[in-house]
Amino acid sequence: MLRVGLTGGLGSGKSTVAQFLRELGAKVIEADELGRTMMQPGQPVYAEILRVFGADVVDGDGRLNRAKLAGLAFEGAEKSRIKELNAIVHPAVIEAQQRWMQEVFAENPAAVAVVVSALIFEVERDARANGDRDSVLANWRRRIDRILVVVAPDQAKIARYVARVSPNSQEREAAEADARARIAHQIPDREKAAQADYLIENNGDFATLRSQTEQLWEQLQAESNKFLTKASLE
Repeated sequence: MLRVGLTGGLGSGKSTVAQFLRELGAKVIEADELGRTMMQPGQPVYAEILRVFGADVVDGDGRLNRAKLAGLAFEGAEKSRIKELNAIVHPAVIEAQQRWMQEVFAENPAAVAVVVSALIFEVERDARANGDRDSVLANWRRRIDRILVVVAPDQAKIARYVARVSPNSQEREAAEADARARIAHQIPDREKAAQADYLIENNGDFATLRSQTEQLWEQLQAESNKFLTKASLE
């Protein structure tokens, strides 16, 4: 068994790498997808977000307005509130990931389970900055055997993000500002790369990215087979 944390900054290409790994045979779960599910009406995370951030983040249909919530979390004088949002969402997401990994390894002890999360390092950083040393937020590495970081130039990240969220030119300026604010909150690639077990550099060439991922997959399989009988590589 092998537990892999796949991370990278906004627009780095980590979701593309995750899809390649899925096609190659890895079991993959995405933190963003889990978070979106937990932020639906009726979920405990949804209720806590309303309690903390107020009814202004809810649309007329009762669903969270993610744009308004992101604005509160990232922009202006309220920028520091991203830590409040993470403290609500991330513990629930991490717990769900742990349950998922248990199910994966019960079915196949030789599996490579990949958790995709943009903020693996940031969640731990923020928790420890608040004096937290023992919670699920402060101890990511105890639950992950290997860390894979996908890196890319910041300008390329911004361009990919803008193309994804704002394809028409009228909203480009706002999208670029949003991307820069998010990147500013994230730990720089060079610091993540220094702590990575595996590194993939995304220069924008699809074939090269696929080739790097295929080579990595062979290494991950070898690691998994080597540690079949262990619950962790610690």
